[in-house]
Order: sequence, then C-alpha cells, then structure tokens
Amino acid sequence: MLRDWRFAVTAAICCGGILLSSLEANAQSIPKDVAARTEIYAIPSLTISDQQFLNGDANGKQVTVAGQFRIAQGTGKLPVVVLMHGSSGVGAGMDPWVRQLNSLGISTFVIDGFSGRGLTAVGPNQGLLGRLNFIVDIYRSLEILAKHPRVDPERIVLMGFSRGGQATLYASLDRFNKLWNKSGAQFAAYIPFYPDCSTSYATDTEVAARPIRIHHGTPDDYNPVSSCKAYLARLQEAKRDVVLTEYPDSPHGFDSGLLGLSTTTVSANAQTARSCKLSEGEGGVLMNADTKAPFSYKDACIELNPHVGGNPATAAEARKAVSDFLQALFKLG
Repeated sequence: MLRDWRFAVTAAICCGGILLSSLEANAQSIPKDVAARTEIYAIPSLTISDQQFLNGDANGKQVTVAGQFRIAQGTGKLPVVVLMHGSSGVGAGMDPWVRQLNSLGISTFVIDGFSGRGLTAVGPNQGLLGRLNFIVDIYRSLEILAKHPRVDPERIVLMGFSRGGQATLYASLDRFNKLWNKSGAQFAAYIPFYPDCSTSYATDTEVAARPIRIHHGTPDDYNPVSSCKAYLARLQEAKRDVVLTEYPDSPHGFDSGLLGLSTTTVSANAQTARSCKLSEGEGGVLMNADTKAPFSYKDACIELNPHVGGNPATAAEARKAVSDFLQALFKLG
C-alpha cells in the first residue's frame, strides 16, 4: 500500500512536470498568484506525546506526513512561508493565503500533519494528537526547505492557524529548537493566528531572536486572546520582539473572511481549553494549575461548542498586515 501511494505521488509529479515546466517557461503570461511549479514532499516525522517532546524523547511512532511546496514565479532562491493548519486539517481557508503569498513572489509550503497519521480532524477529541507534535513536523519541513536549490534558507517564515498557530508560537522557543530542530536553519519570523497561549513551559520567554507577530480576534471563545496577552506581557518584559494585533468583531478563524464568509457558528462538540491554565511540571508532565494534577482532556476545565466564523473586513486587514510585514522582512520590491 505504501509503495502504491509513493508511486501515485511520483506519477502525479512526473505527469504534471510537462505542464509545470510550460508554466515556468511562460511565467509572465499567467497570474502572479499562480505558482510556477508545485512539488509534493513526503516528510519523515514522529508521533509522540507531549511529555516525550518536552524530554527530547524520540522513541515514538515513525510517520510520514506531507508537504505541498508551491514555488512562486521568479528566479533564483526565493523566500518561503511554511503554513501549518489547525484542528480541522488543510481546508479551503488556506488557499487565499497561499495565493496572496505567491502573488508577492513568496513560495509556500503547506504541511498536512493529519493524513499521514490517519486523521482528518481533532476538534472533538484534541487528545488524538499531542499539543506539541506539529512542531516536529515543522522542523522536519524546515530541514527539507533549507536544502532546496530554489529556497533562500535565511528567508523562511513560519505561519500557523489555531492548533497550528500554537505550534508556530512555541516553535520559537530556544529550548525546542535545540531539542528538535536539526536543520541547521532558523525561521526568520513567526506569525501565529489565534493560537492557544494557555500553557506555560519552562524557559518559555527564551525565544529565537526573530520577530513574533500574533494575530487574534477579541471575541474568540475557542482560544481566548486574554491568555496570549498574558504571555505577550512576559515576553515583552524579557525584551523579545513580539507584537499582538487584536481584531474586534473577529471570531476564531476570522480570516475565513478571505473566502467571503461573514457568519459565526458553533463548532459542534469541539473541545476548547479556554478555561484551563496549564504549566510544564517535573519530568515534562503538563499540569492543570487548578487541580495540581496531570492535565487531561477529560478535565473539568475542558468545555465544548466554541464559536468559529469569518469577518471579511478584518481578514483583509490581517492579510495586508502580514503582506506588509513580509515584504519589509524579505526586502521585496
């Protein structure tokens, strides 16, 4: 089965090669938001518990996740944004970001951390995958990109949404980079969208000397902005380069407004840790601050049915803010 899957991916890449080469040859005749070339990567990774992650224990289940690399129009080594999805997997909301970034001459690498693990979503059961597991996938992707002939390894940025935003935020920790990032490269910036900031990790104010730009909605009741404000204050006190942009009238997933969505609905049976306060305990055990016991998704602080929705106006603001930030960071014309 695995061999058949690999054959199918290889065949798809090879059969698409003629068309992709044609697009590259005629790049100026196609819209700027269309990539010149698309490549699919198998990413060797691990499925491990949060405790294993925090202890640097790689004795987990070997797994292969996937990455879609869209090389923007342009020549030479280009900047890249790595995109990490949330609890519902790679959805339609990723496409507007990919097209916007490609239109700026920025390549994109979208990680699918679910399909290779036999998952489609974890919203109703967040315990299906450790809270920190995406960070392993992210660092493994960085290792692939840093060696790619069309990538400038000094201009790779990480951006993620919800659970992927949480991974983006904490992937900045120096300690986690030392434990798990074997790429020899470092992200040029971190852009988390509506992450869960409710967990305090040991030495979590010691982050990479790179910009962190958090984007969050004021009424978010899935991952409340209040916990991010508390973490922001600690990071700023430690003199880190971090900024939180807060958007009014913007529920969790507000950037789905880029698809024209403007309604807010209940994410039925989705688990939220909005009322939890977690901290790293002895031996890398995540502790519930209220119960003083190891955290579990069966804890009383876990609630259900948070809201999700889009806001086209603030989504457009966020898109412009991210675009302006990246153009300045990457020194694009």
